[in-house]
Amino acid sequence: QVQLVESGGGLVQPGGSLRLSCAASGFTFSRYSMNWYRQAPGKERELVAGITSGGSTNYADSVKGRFTISRDNAKNTVYLQMNSLKPEDTAVYYCNVRSVLYGDRWGQGTQVTVSS
Repeated sequence: QVQLVESGGGLVQPGGSLRLSCAASGFTFSRYSMNWYRQAPGKERELVAGITSGGSTNYADSVKGRFTISRDNAKNTVYLQMNSLKPEDTAVYYCNVRSVLYGDRWGQGTQVTVSS
């Protein structure tokens, strides 16, 4: 079955960096676009970044120039490098894969807290 397992969250000071990882299994990872979403308390879940099977990327305006999404198909893993973190980046970050075959699948989420 499809499984997505996020890791790498934590507490970081403003201006700091974190790298999130999402290990995928149960499907042919290299064939699918992968996404990172986040949800802050009291807010709706929002798309942060996406990467296609071919490596094309897209970002929310709020993270452009600070976050970088990448993938390693040999390791079935997608990453989110987050630099210059701001308090407003505080949220639970979720890995996502969406397809006709598997539907909408999510990981359990990893908490990112940006605070001094």
